[in-house]
Amino acid sequence: MDGATAGARTGYAVLGPLEVRHDGVRVRIGGRRLRALLTSLLLTPGRTVAFDTLVAGVWPSDPPTGVGNALQALVSRLRGSLGRDSVVAETSGYRLAIAADQVDAHRFARLAAAGRSALARGDADEAARLLGDALALWRGPALADLAGCAVAGAEIARLDVLRLSAMEDHIDARLLLGRNEEAVGALVPLIAGHPLRERPRGQLMRALYASGRQVEALAAYEAARAAFAEELGTDPSPELAGLHLSMLRGTAPPPASTNPHAFPRVPEPDIAAPKAAPVLAAPENKKGNLRARLTSFVGREHDVERAGELLARNRLVTLLGPGGAGKTRLAVESGEALAGRMPDGVWLAELAPVSDPEGVPQAVLAALGMRDGGRSSVRTPAVVTPEPVDPVGRLVAGLAGRRQLVILDNCEHLVEAAAALAERLLSECPGIRILATSREPLGIPGELVWSVRPLDQAHARSLFADRAATARPGYAVEDEADAVARVCRELDGMPLAIELAAARLRTLSARQIADRLDDRFRLLTGGSRTALPRHQTLRAVVEWSWDLLDERERLLAARFAVFAGGATLEAVERVCSDERLPPEDVLDVLARLVDKSLVVHENTRYRMLETIRAYAAERLAESGEQQAMPLAQARFFTELAELAEPELRRPGQVEWMAVLAAEHDNLTAALRFAVATADFGLGLRLVGALGWYWFLAGRRSEGAQRAAEVLALAPEDPGTRLGRDDPGSSRRLAMALAVHGILLVGGTSCWQEAKDALNRAVALARAGVPRPWPAMLSLAEPVLSLFMGIGPDLDGLVTELFDDPDPWVVASGHLLRAHAHYNAGRIDQGEGDVRAAVDGFRTVGDRWGVSAALGSLAEASTLRGDDATTIAVIREALALADEIGAVEDTTFMRTRLAMALSASGDRAGAEDALDEAMEICRATGDRLAESGVQSVRADLAREEGDFALARRLYDEARRFAADPRVPLPAPYLAVLCASVGMLAEQEGDLRAARETHTEALRLVRTGHDGPATGLVLIAVAGLLVREGDATRAATLLGAAARIRGIDTVIGYDHVRITDAAIAALGRREYSRHHAHGRTMTDDEALALAQP
Repeated sequence: MDGATAGARTGYAVLGPLEVRHDGVRVRIGGRRLRALLTSLLLTPGRTVAFDTLVAGVWPSDPPTGVGNALQALVSRLRGSLGRDSVVAETSGYRLAIAADQVDAHRFARLAAAGRSALARGDADEAARLLGDALALWRGPALADLAGCAVAGAEIARLDVLRLSAMEDHIDARLLLGRNEEAVGALVPLIAGHPLRERPRGQLMRALYASGRQVEALAAYEAARAAFAEELGTDPSPELAGLHLSMLRGTAPPPASTNPHAFPRVPEPDIAAPKAAPVLAAPENKKGNLRARLTSFVGREHDVERAGELLARNRLVTLLGPGGAGKTRLAVESGEALAGRMPDGVWLAELAPVSDPEGVPQAVLAALGMRDGGRSSVRTPAVVTPEPVDPVGRLVAGLAGRRQLVILDNCEHLVEAAAALAERLLSECPGIRILATSREPLGIPGELVWSVRPLDQAHARSLFADRAATARPGYAVEDEADAVARVCRELDGMPLAIELAAARLRTLSARQIADRLDDRFRLLTGGSRTALPRHQTLRAVVEWSWDLLDERERLLAARFAVFAGGATLEAVERVCSDERLPPEDVLDVLARLVDKSLVVHENTRYRMLETIRAYAAERLAESGEQQAMPLAQARFFTELAELAEPELRRPGQVEWMAVLAAEHDNLTAALRFAVATADFGLGLRLVGALGWYWFLAGRRSEGAQRAAEVLALAPEDPGTRLGRDDPGSSRRLAMALAVHGILLVGGTSCWQEAKDALNRAVALARAGVPRPWPAMLSLAEPVLSLFMGIGPDLDGLVTELFDDPDPWVVASGHLLRAHAHYNAGRIDQGEGDVRAAVDGFRTVGDRWGVSAALGSLAEASTLRGDDATTIAVIREALALADEIGAVEDTTFMRTRLAMALSASGDRAGAEDALDEAMEICRATGDRLAESGVQSVRADLAREEGDFALARRLYDEARRFAADPRVPLPAPYLAVLCASVGMLAEQEGDLRAARETHTEALRLVRTGHDGPATGLVLIAVAGLLVREGDATRAATLLGAAARIRGIDTVIGYDHVRITDAAIAALGRREYSRHHAHGRTMTDDEALALAQP
C-alpha cells in the first residue's frame, strides 16, 4: 500500500479493538506490539507522541535491551502497512500524519459535544440523532489494545466518562421525545454499572413517572437513597430529593431536566487529548510559604495523589529515601496539591541548614512566620493569652486550633529533635498534619513511613529528556536512546543524579556520559549554584548520609559493597562478619542501615543503590580489606553455585534457577575476582558449577566468555600439574572445557573453538577421570559427534549414556539420538526416542528437558502437517521454558509456532509470536535467530504475494547472516538462500533464482543436514517446473521426501511446487518420477539438482 494509505480516505477506530480501513477495505495490522504502537500514536493524531510514551505503550512492563532499535523496527513495519510517509520522525518522538477526525474517538467527541449543544437549545430530534451516531461508533472498550497500560489510563478514563455523559444526554433527548419505555430499557443496565451516579437515577424516575408507573418511580428513588447511604453515608442531592417530592405531591415533573447537568457528575475533561501537566501555579491569596518551582515536575504525579490519600488518613507521613531520591520535591508538590484542603495553608520548614538540635523549633517558627517578639503571619485565636517563652510552647500556642500542613524537610541529621517536636505538635494541635522528609524514620507513634523509590526507567528517561532540553536546546533524546537508558539505569533512576548527568550534556554526549559513570563522583559535579552544598555534587549527597553513621554501621556498609546486585541475610552474615562484627550482630546493624536509607530491603534481599555502593567501595579500599572481603564473597558464592548445580536438573529447578538468577551479578563478580587474582582452581569450580545455569538462563555467549577467561589461566601442562596437586583438578578442568564447548555450540557459531574445547574435554576425561562423569561432561562427545559431524559413531556414544546411573543423562541420550534420526529422515524412530526423552525428563522433574523434547516432538507433527498438534505441543514447551527463563531456547520454537499459526489461518497470532521472538533475539544478541525471524516474516509476506516486503525482509535476514563476527551454520544459510531463490522464481527472475539455488546446493553439501537438504531440493524443483523440466522436478521432490522421511506434502512452497509439477506431467507420470526420486542417494539427488 502506498503513502496515500494514511491520507483522508483511511479511518482509524480505537473505540474497541484497533481497526484500520482504507476506502472501506480493512488494513491488516499484525502483531500485538504493532497494534499497541499504532494505538499509542492515535492517542494524539497529527501530533508528536514522545519516545518514552510509545515505549511505555508497546512494552508496559519490561522494555527490551536496545529499545530504541526495537521501536524503530516497529515503526518501519507500521510504515510498511500504512505507507512510507504515514509515520513522521520528530525530534522528541513520532507523529502519525493524519487529521484528528480520521479517528473514531475524535469524531465521537465532536458528535457528542454537538448533541449536547442541540439538547441545551431544545432541539431534541437533532440531539438524539447526533448522540446516537456518536454512541454507534463504540464497538467495545476504548483503546482495547492498550488495556492495562498505565500510559493510556488517563485517556481510557476520559473516553469512558465522555461515553457515559453522552449516554445520559441521549436518554434526555429520548425523554423529551416521549420515548419513555425505550429510555427505561437503556437506564436499567446503565444504573447497574454506575450505581452512584445521580443523573441516571433521576432520569429513571422521570421515565417511569411519564409512563404511568408512579409507584415504580417512587421505588426508584428509595433504591437510590439506600444505595447512597450504604456506599457513601450521604443522602440524595437536593435536586433528586426535590424531584421525589414533586412526585409525592402529584405534580408532574418535566419529561427531562431543563438543566441536563443539574445532578452532581464526574468532571469531564476537555475533548482535546490530554496535554502534559503544567507546573501548578500558586493560587491567589493562598496561605503558606511554598515558593514557585523553577523546573517541571516529572514522573511522580501518581505519588502526589498517593501522598494526599495517606495524609487524609494519617496525621504524620514520613517520606523516606536516600539523598537525591526527590523527597523534597515530592513533598512540596504534594503540599501544593493539598493547599486547597488546608484552610490555614501549607508551610515548609527547611531543616537542612540547621546544625544544632535545639535550633529545630526556631527554624520551624521562622518558616511559619512566628518571629521572636513579633506577631505570627498565621492567624491566631482572638482570645488574648500570655505568649510562651520557649519556642516549642510558642509553636503549640500559635498552631492551636489551626488546620494546616507542616512540611518538615530533611530531618535525618536532627532526627531526635524533629521527632520530639512532631510528637508535641501532633498531640497538642489536633488540626495539624505533618509531612516529613528524612533518610530514616522519626520513630514516633502514629508515623506512617512511605519509602520514596527511584523513578522507573520510563519516567527517568522523561526527566533526563526534560532537563536535557534546558541544558542543550535542540538535543534529541531518541538519537541516543540506548545511551540515555543506560545512564538512567546505572544511576538507579535517582532524580538528582539524572539531573546532574543531564547538565553534563553541555559538554558531553549521552554515550560519553554513560561511558564515564565508573567515575561518577568526579563526573557529576555540576549542580545548581543556588542548591544546598550537599546537592551540588553526587559525592556530597552520599557523604551527607555517610557522616551520620556510627563506626559499626560504616564498617558493614563498606563491606556490603562487595555484593553486586544485593544479597540475602545469610550471605551478609557469612561474608561480612568477623571478630569486629560478630554474625549475631549483623542483622541489627544491617537494619539500621536500612532505616538510614543506605541499604534497601526488598522481600528477602538487601541491596545498595549503585551510587551508594560505589562510595562504599571507596571506603572499603581505604580500610585495607579490599582483598579479604572479595575473597570471602567469592568463596561463599562458589559454594552456593556448587550446591545448586545438581538441583538444576531436578524438581527444584525453578526455585534454584531463581536463586542463581538473583545472585547472577554476585556470581559474575566472584568469577572476575578469580580471574583478576589468577585463582585458577576457584575459577574452575565456578565454571563447572555455573555451566548448566548459563545454558538454561540463555546466557550461553556470556558463559562461554567467562569460561574462556578462566581457561586462559591454565598452566603449561594443566593435566599433569593440576593432577599432582589435586586429584580432582583434572575432573574440574575437563568439566570446564566441556562447559566451554557446549556453550559455544548452543550460543555462538564459533565451531572450531567449540570443537577444540570438546575434544580436549573428552581426551582429558578418557585419560583419567573415573565414571560416572558430571552431566555436562557426559554430553561432550555425543554433542561433538552430532553437531560437528565428526567423531565415532553416535549410537555407540549414546549407548554409553544409556549406561549412566543418572536418569537425566539417559533421557538426554534419547533426545540426542532423536536428532540423529530426524537428520537421517528416520522420523518414526526419532519420534520414539523423543517420547522416551519426554518421559525420562518428566520423571526426574526437569522442565527444560521436557520443553526441549516437546520441541523435537513438534518437528514430527510439523512434517506430518498436523498444525493443531504442533501449536499445542510448542505452547506447552514454551510455557515450561518460560517458567525457568530459558529464553535462548524459545526463539526457534516461537518462529515454528508462528509458521504453524499462519498455516492454521491465525496470522495475528503468528505476528505476535514473531514479535516476541525478535525481542528475545535483540535482548540476547542472537544474530542467527534474528536472521531466522526476518526470514520467516519474509516467507509469510511471500505467501501473501507481497514480494516487495519479502525482498526487504530477506535482505535484512541476509545482512544479519553476513555479520563476519558471528559466522552462521551452513544448513541455515542454505535454507535462507533457497527461500530467496524461490522469491526470484516467483517474480520470474529465473537467472537470479538459478544462481541463488546453486549457492544453496553448495552449502548443503558441507552441512550434513537432512531437513535442510530436503528443503533446498524442493526449492530447485520449483525452478525446474518454471523452466519446463517438470520430470526432473518430480524426481527431486521424491528425493526430498525420502531425505526428509515423510511423504506428506506440507507448507506453502511444497504444495504449490508439487501442484505445478502434477499439472505439468499428470498425476500418473508425476508419481512414477517421484517414486524414482525416492530410490536416489543424497549425492545422486544433489547431482541431479545441479543446474
